[in-house]
Amino acid sequence: MPRRQPTVTVPDLTGKRAVVTGASDGIGLEIAARLAAAGAEIVLPVRNPAKGSAAIAEIRRRTPSATLSLGSLDLSSLESVATFGAGLRRDGAPIHLLINNAGVMTPPDRQVTTDGFELQWGTNHLGHFALVAHLMPLLRAGRARVTSQISVAADSGAINWDDLNWERSYDGMRAYNQSKIAFGLFGLELARRSQQHGWGITSNLAHPGVAPTSLLAARPEVGRSRETVGRRLIGALSARGVLFGTAASAALPAVLAATLGEDGGFYGPSGPGHLGGSPAEQKLYSRLRPEDEAARVWRTSEELTSTSFAQLR
Repeated sequence: MPRRQPTVTVPDLTGKRAVVTGASDGIGLEIAARLAAAGAEIVLPVRNPAKGSAAIAEIRRRTPSATLSLGSLDLSSLESVATFGAGLRRDGAPIHLLINNAGVMTPPDRQVTTDGFELQWGTNHLGHFALVAHLMPLLRAGRARVTSQISVAADSGAINWDDLNWERSYDGMRAYNQSKIAFGLFGLELARRSQQHGWGITSNLAHPGVAPTSLLAARPEVGRSRETVGRRLIGALSARGVLFGTAASAALPAVLAATLGEDGGFYGPSGPGHLGGSPAEQKLYSRLRPEDEAARVWRTSEELTSTSFAQLR
């Protein structure tokens, strides 16, 4: 018997503009496809134009009437983030939905971004932090809903404040934990500051559970020549409908958060261990609750990225 696929009802998004990072494959592509099917205009900022074009072709295969465009964005380069943001600001169209979905996970050896940050810290958190800052005028104009994609990894580990770039002792998984904790704290702080300053932005969090995606696949660009054993196991169980989700089901918490989720809410799969299943609101991880820690992440991120929300809002 075919497995019953989770679903979510998406409201009509005709006339809305959505920016989805990491939409060239996997979960991001599925998020973009669902929003496009609901009528949204989708901007796909990608690092690889060929993969981006293939993603557009796939979305148009599913929704021939979809309005789609590509942008050039490398979240591991603050210059690229600034250039992409400036281009959209020149275009001037308000942004109604921003889904911060792209990410890298556990390079086997320590790598750094163009700006010298540990790759996961610099890409998963700092790159997206700077992106939101550069897009602030358009987000405010669209009274945008911003959803930041974190991970079950944010439920363990800590921010390594004494060595944010893991220069003294690199642990790929702990560095990944840090990037997702910081990113979650930022998303919640964005909700608080928007309320405090009247920015008109709704900000919340989602996590996809666990699904067979390219995060743990062979990725030469992060030094992984073959897929991990864990990726093979996840793929085998997902194919049998056991425990883990698929790329399509793993996209649904972010789709729910971005279209219907509450300000400051947290959404993920509702199955065993929150690893798969239908999307639902989640209990906030303990590491994402301290508001003083979130304020520290915000201040530190502004300093490291040389980005000021005060100037760009």
